[in-house]
Amino acid sequence: MSSTPLILSPQTKGVLAGIGACTIWGLSPIFYKLVDHVPAIEVLAHRTVWSLVFFGGVLALQGRLGQVRQAMDTRAKFVTLALASLMIATNWFLFIWAVGAGRTTESSLGYYILPLVAVVIGRVVFGEALKPSQWVAVALATGAVVLLTVGLQAPPWIALTLAISFGFYALIKKRLDVGPVVSVTAEVLLMLPIALIVLLQSEHTGGSAFHAGPLTMGVLLVSGPVTALPLILFSYAARRVRMTSLGLVQYLNPTLQFACAVFVFSEPFTGWHKIAFGLIWIALVIYAASMFAQDRASRRAAAAAAASGTGMI
Repeated sequence: MSSTPLILSPQTKGVLAGIGACTIWGLSPIFYKLVDHVPAIEVLAHRTVWSLVFFGGVLALQGRLGQVRQAMDTRAKFVTLALASLMIATNWFLFIWAVGAGRTTESSLGYYILPLVAVVIGRVVFGEALKPSQWVAVALATGAVVLLTVGLQAPPWIALTLAISFGFYALIKKRLDVGPVVSVTAEVLLMLPIALIVLLQSEHTGGSAFHAGPLTMGVLLVSGPVTALPLILFSYAARRVRMTSLGLVQYLNPTLQFACAVFVFSEPFTGWHKIAFGLIWIALVIYAASMFAQDRASRRAAAAAAASGTGMI
């Protein structure tokens, strides 16, 4: 008796790819915790070098290396990519530092509030209208940040910097008509000179991770694929999944980061954290509901337009 092979739809494949990407991102604190004895700036330098090697290899196999040069062939493109490189370098460095410093809880908060920061950037930069429910979500997130600032007597600057840097990174990328793999290859290529200087300086002072043992070097080498693989999976998902579904899948990343912080690393989770995270989660439920409603309205309008067009033939 022959078995029928399982055939997945493009939508299902896209959702699975998105889940895979966000799972890797969400569990990455465990990965970077393995090298918390290495200075964060040196880990970032290794991540830059080995990401470039991996991305360059992928593009070479595809015969697309020339597209990296084309992505920077005008001054405007070069400046845009340089700004994107600065934003993603800031984001990567702070995330690596936060994990090593035992502040993964704050990094997870940053990625929770990222969608709401993106909404605010869209309003300020593009003049995008916000629905009342979205204003409520933004207000709740703002209240959560204020409560943490008052309760902990210090602003959650890690979370805010991570969210804002990645929000502006996404904003800059919207202005680039370049595929994700090509653009990130160009960005890490621009980071390469500084990365090499950091590695040479570490080697000169005798504190280089090159001498820290095979486990440390192995983790740093694998940081290239760990950076590249989720990006490729997410790019695959973005072409096959509705943005509403993809947006919900992205919440898996900070949820897993939060689980790593509290249950794996046993980081402090105070009453103020519980209140602030509770407000953030409520805000995200409201935001997700508004996105679903907007998606349904768009599909109804498209179906009505299609039906109207059919009736006129």
